[in-house]
Order: sequence, then structure tokens, then C-alpha cells
Amino acid sequence: MKKKDIKILLVDDEPDILEIVGYNLKTEGYQIFTANNGAEAIKTASKINPHLILLDIMMPEMDGIEACEKIRKIPALESVIIAFLTARGEDYSQVAGFEAGADDYITKPIKPKVLVSKIKSLLRRLKSKEETSEKTSIGDIIIDRDEYVVHKSGKRINLPRKEFELLSLLTSKPGKVFKREVILDKVWGNEVVVGGRTIDVHIRKLREKIGDKHFKTVKGVGYKFVLEGVDK
Repeated sequence: MKKKDIKILLVDDEPDILEIVGYNLKTEGYQIFTANNGAEAIKTASKINPHLILLDIMMPEMDGIEACEKIRKIPALESVIIAFLTARGEDYSQVAGFEAGADDYITKPIKPKVLVSKIKSLLRRLKSKEETSEKTSIGDIIIDRDEYVVHKSGKRINLPRKEFELLSLLTSKPGKVFKREVILDKVWGNEVVVGGRTIDVHIRKLREKIGDKHFKTVKGVGYKFVLEGVDK
């Protein structure tokens, strides 16, 4: 996909942020759209179907957390990449962001060049998705990497991008223990700094949606995926 075809939605109630970030991303060749609050972001996203949304947290009318949760419930936007760009750097804010369905969490202030680099890293997933054509069946679970959806016992389950990528990693080698540092590297990338509870939050979400018995914690090491009734 060419840069000129990639649509990025910037959501912030500070005009200066929209102007600075928008300018730097336009210079890179992306299509840029803006919104001033969460409610406006949902309307705009539904209209333009962006590839990436950069979302602030503290905004009037509707904050970023609520907006992210609502966007994730819109079928047409289930695969959009969502990253928070916010001054809120507390661990609990990051956990809330990831629980809402965010793919990344970037704290302000950040240098424009570094932000552009992070954006490029996030958008590389679009290329990976385009180039990957694969379905994996494990027991009664089908992982469709083309559509970024999971089917379990015939029921369709829509997962936020990070939950999907984590599930894909763990199911790539059932029974294998994936160390926490490996999971962070493969799912979040070396350049992304996330809180220590990030993996735990995503595993908990997967347990709720896919089934607790499929995910085993190896204390002090990491996690593994097991087939139902089989603990290798």
C-alpha cells in the first residue's frame, strides 16, 4: 500500500498538537484527518475508515478510552490500528488504554521524528497483513490472518489487533512456553515501551473470550497455549 493511500485520523482537543503532528505526517505523504473529541472521532472514523487512529485520552464530550471502546465495537473498524498519544503516563492509564483495545500507547512529549518512526512501525503491520494469507486450525479454533478474526466452535470472535497477534504467536507452537520478553518483542516490538502488566491484561482478555483452559501461566517465565484437556 502506498503512503498516499494511507489514512490517519488524529484526535486531540489541542489545535497545536493536531497542527504539529498533522504537518509531520503530511510531509511523509499520508492522508491526514482530524477530530477534536471522542464523539467526533467516532463519526469521522465511520465515514473515512482510517488505517490508523492517534487518540488523546483527556478530551471534552467523550474521552479517548470510551471512544476507543466504541470504535472497537464497529465491525467496519475492527482492524483499524489505534494508538493513544497522550500526556497520561501512569501505569493504570496505560492498562486502561490497552483494555479498551489500543494497539500502542505513546506518551507526550515526544519528538516529531520519533513519533513518525513509531507511526511507520505501526503501519508496517498493514503490509504484513496484505502479504499474509493463512488460516490456522487448532482444535475447534480457526485463526484467519486475512480477516483478523477468530472462529471458535463456529462462532466468530473479533479481537483487538494486539490480542489477535498475541493469540497468533502462542498458537503458532502449542505447548511451547513463550518468555515474556519474547512476547513483548514479537507482539509489541523492541521500540515500544509498555507497562509490566500489559501482557497479563491481554492474556486475561483472551482467557475471557477464547477459554481459560487454553492459556497456561509458567510463573516467572511466560505463557503457553494448550489444546483443551492437554497440558504439554
